[in-house]
Amino acid sequence: MVLAVGALAQGTNAAVFLGLPAISPQLRDHFGLSLPRVGLLLGAVNLGTMLTLVPWGAAADRRGERLVMTVGGVGAALCLASAAFDGAVVAGLALVGVGMFGASVNAASGRAVLTWFPPDRRGLAMGLRQTATPLGAALAAVVLPVLAVGAGVPAAFLALAGFTGFVALAVAALVREPPWNVRSTGRGHGLVLGDRALIRLSAASGLLVVPQFTAAALMVELLHEHRGVAVGVAAGLFAAAQVAGGLGRLAVGAWSDRTPTRIGPLKLISVLVAVGFALCAALDRAPVPVLVAALLPTAALALCWNGVAITAAGELAPTGRTGTALGMQNTANYLAATVTPPLAGWVAVTIGWSWALLLAAAAAVGARLLLTVPFAPRELAPELA
Repeated sequence: MVLAVGALAQGTNAAVFLGLPAISPQLRDHFGLSLPRVGLLLGAVNLGTMLTLVPWGAAADRRGERLVMTVGGVGAALCLASAAFDGAVVAGLALVGVGMFGASVNAASGRAVLTWFPPDRRGLAMGLRQTATPLGAALAAVVLPVLAVGAGVPAAFLALAGFTGFVALAVAALVREPPWNVRSTGRGHGLVLGDRALIRLSAASGLLVVPQFTAAALMVELLHEHRGVAVGVAAGLFAAAQVAGGLGRLAVGAWSDRTPTRIGPLKLISVLVAVGFALCAALDRAPVPVLVAALLPTAALALCWNGVAITAAGELAPTGRTGTALGMQNTANYLAATVTPPLAGWVAVTIGWSWALLLAAAAAVGARLLLTVPFAPRELAPELA
């Protein structure tokens, strides 16, 4: 039940920060914005999220997941509702608030999964939770444009607000902590933020987000604008990569449950992603079917590692400070997710598409190098002692 509600909360949060771009044309018309300004509006959610991930994680360590996710969900719902009733500036500030409150889900729901499930089932459980992210984004991408076109942008914001509030109530009613759970005393969180292994893992995760969001931001543009593939076909291939990546999260999570350390799968995935993007760069001008044959599995691979990295971060945390560790790791991810699309797009337009793909490959190589130094074996991690 806790996993189901946590996944629902995760998918709802993703429907906001990944689903709103699906109505960017309607947002531009409704608020009278240019393309760069609507980009700033959409980026407001990520900004708010980055600011509060670690504080929410620390709060979950002290007060528990139910209180943190309930307060965060109600706050996000109220901010979404306020975004429906005024101009672009108020909407932007409201979306910053959505990110600040919605960040509660990232650390707290991950902490709940890590607390309830034993080590040999955590990877798969976290994979299920993480699969809710692309599913929530996909559902929002289907529903929100229909609402925005048919009933207006305010209706889309109110629909998101209503469902976010409903999920907050579900969290309050159904999420519980196991009797063996350990809460922190509020001291020693600096030890988590200064832990070298967690810093390296967080940095490696942030670097792996670069190829993930390069594929997310550029795959359709690469196939359509650069290689002349029909936009519907390009979008369909992108959707197929997303589905494959979501299923990959389950497979990689189950695989990590059967390995001595979660870092092993992350190392191999980093290498495969680097090779895949380098191959795509080399095939930039190859016949389209050949390019697609390399690009689709590479984009799927770039999606499948998140759950394992989150699980590894939680297992490296000292007892009672899992939420803080997850907040730290997620902050690196969101920072990279914010920077990557404009950077990769600029490289593609000004230098060349193959160089944008090589940038993604280089980031994966950097992640692999950061993971080279041995980490504490999973069975010796303080959380499992």
